[in-house]
Amino acid sequence: MTEVPLLYTCARSRGFRATWAAEEAGIEIELKLLPFPPRFQAPEYLEINPLGTVPMLVDGEARMTESCAIAHYLATKCGYTDLAIAPGEPDYAAYCDFTYHADATITFPQTVYMRFALFEKDKGWEEAGHAYAKWFWKRLVKLEQRLETRDYLCADRFTVADICCGYALVLAERVGLDEGVPDSLKAYRDRLKAREGFRRAWDRESAGPGAI
Repeated sequence: MTEVPLLYTCARSRGFRATWAAEEAGIEIELKLLPFPPRFQAPEYLEINPLGTVPMLVDGEARMTESCAIAHYLATKCGYTDLAIAPGEPDYAAYCDFTYHADATITFPQTVYMRFALFEKDKGWEEAGHAYAKWFWKRLVKLEQRLETRDYLCADRFTVADICCGYALVLAERVGLDEGVPDSLKAYRDRLKAREGFRRAWDRESAGPGAI
């Protein structure tokens, strides 16, 4: 019997990218939903992942902790699908760029905002958090321009790049960062959230002990 990949995550965290990709790709995974933040609420998790971060995918000998990489892995582990763009295919470079852009450029200021403006307000760094909110909004310009003439980021179809960047827009809506999100990107987010794969993934994580 083939071992089913195991995904450790917190509901609605960046690990949602992996849950969503699995649903879109038709890949069976086992979800292990942890309380947030797991390094404090589930300290035994540190024995599995010393970083204490989520997500973490365990697939045989493979151990992966980067949500965008996990999403791409799940979309291609049984061969390239329409969710990924292969080398030599048009928009391959754009696919790589936007998939990495999701965390390196967009989600990073969100996480700093959440820490200082939401989770650690008592430390007096709330103003710094709001500065990162403005940084996040300014960093959306690349997505906004890319989607001016297309429904999806790459190759005129829905791909992992949309999952990775789209999650950042979903998170913005949940944590109070929607004020500076352009209407065009809100419409893009609505298209993504209307997908059956998104809805199935959202429902799967609804049983989590605590959502971000």
